[in-house]
Amino acid sequence: MRFMIIVKATKDSEAGVMPEEKLLAEMGAYHAELAKAGMLLDGSGLQPSAKGWRVKYSGGKRTVVDCPFAETKELIAGFTLIQAKSREEALEWTRRFPNPAVDGGEAEIEVRQLFELEDFGPSAAVDRMRDIGLGAQK
Repeated sequence: MRFMIIVKATKDSEAGVMPEEKLLAEMGAYHAELAKAGMLLDGSGLQPSAKGWRVKYSGGKRTVVDCPFAETKELIAGFTLIQAKSREEALEWTRRFPNPAVDGGEAEIEVRQLFELEDFGPSAAVDRMRDIGLGAQK
């Protein structure tokens, strides 16, 4: 089972405030523990939304909208992708996730389980995704 730990954006992360050495060390230690346990698949911080864009769809029409966006609660500042044996194991590890706020104040992470290709019925499209390595587990 794969889970994504989503670090919600804050005013600081959206302003491009870089974390201090103490937080970087805590995050590094946490991710090293995940790697040692064989659970870490990927993880990274994201640049502020001002450097990104969104694509909005309306039927076949696509519209590109430049960021930033005012509501930080809708934005993501980073992620960690893990593989766990169960929801309970993933929950246990996410409780240990360091507070991602640069000032140690208010912050939030969200955890979501990823779909696996096996969750979908057999089809040529699923086989094609498997062939290119999508949905691959460790």
